Parts: sequence; structure tokens; C-alpha cells
Amino acid sequence: MLIKIFIVLAIVIVVLLIVAARQSDYFRVERSISVSASPSAAFAQVNDFHKWEAWNPWAKIDPAMKETYDGAPSGVGASYSWTGNSKVGIGRMTLTESRPFEQIKIRLEFLKPFAATNTAEFTFKPDGNQTIVTWSMFGKSNYFCKLMGLFMSMDKMCGRQFEKGLADLKAASEAAS
Repeated sequence: MLIKIFIVLAIVIVVLLIVAARQSDYFRVERSISVSASPSAAFAQVNDFHKWEAWNPWAKIDPAMKETYDGAPSGVGASYSWTGNSKVGIGRMTLTESRPFEQIKIRLEFLKPFAATNTAEFTFKPDGNQTIVTWSMFGKSNYFCKLMGLFMSMDKMCGRQFEKGLADLKAASEAAS
């Protein structure tokens, strides 16, 4: 009987490994919010890492997180590094593209708890007296991420934080305009 249990367990594990291998090689998490401010007001909150303190959802998870700023004060070349608890880990962001009032791209490097390099992108679209701000993160899913994706949703995990961050970004942008 014990042998049958091991065989069934082995089959279940093999099936999970095969299902994980067949998952998409790429992921994308994206959320949007309508802001009652100009694209320039919202853009200014993202283009300068020093202003992220007002709306960065991960900084609220670990208020003792250590932050370092390097490179340009804002725009292309600006860099932000963090070292936090196990929930926020260690990483670095570098602003790689900055098209005023339209789009910002960021190279996002996670060092701990696991290594990964992804792209974060913010777009700012005028919509009457509003601005639609979209925050997305995308990248390649390695096998470990695919396997973890069977049990945890990247979209739900990061998406919730994006929603919190965008709500605070909305408040900061509206207050600044």
C-alpha cells in the first residue's frame, strides 16, 4: 500500500512539473487609475524617485527600509536602491526612459529574496480633465516562477500593491496640482 502512495505522489509531482513547464515564458501585471490632475503632475511624482516616498506601497510594508538614491536627481539615469525586511527584499530601480508627461520605463532588479530583472512602466494618458495613469511590470518567467505561479498569483500579489500605490499616487498628484 505504501508503494502505491509513493507512486501516486510521484505522478502528481511529475504532472505539476510538466504543467509548470508549459506556463507562459512571460508575465505582465498592470493596473490603472484615473487622476484628477494633469499628466505633468502625475508624471512628476514618478519621474523623481525622491517623491515615491508619498506613494510607494512597499515602503509602507517596511517603514524601516533603507533607501539610497544615485545618479541623476530625476529622469533617465536616476537610481533608487532599497534594503528591507523579508517582505520587500533587496533591489534597485534605474529610470531608463522618460518621455515627459507620456511614459516612464524603469529597469527593476530584485536581488533578494530571489534574483530577477523586470521592466516597470508608467503611462500617462490625458482623458478630458483627468489623466489615466497605468502602472505595469513585465518580464520573463523562469522555471521557478512558473512553478510558484501554480500556487501564487503574481497578478494578485503585485496587483494589490499597484492598486494601493496608484491610490496614493492619485492623492499626491491631485495635491500637487
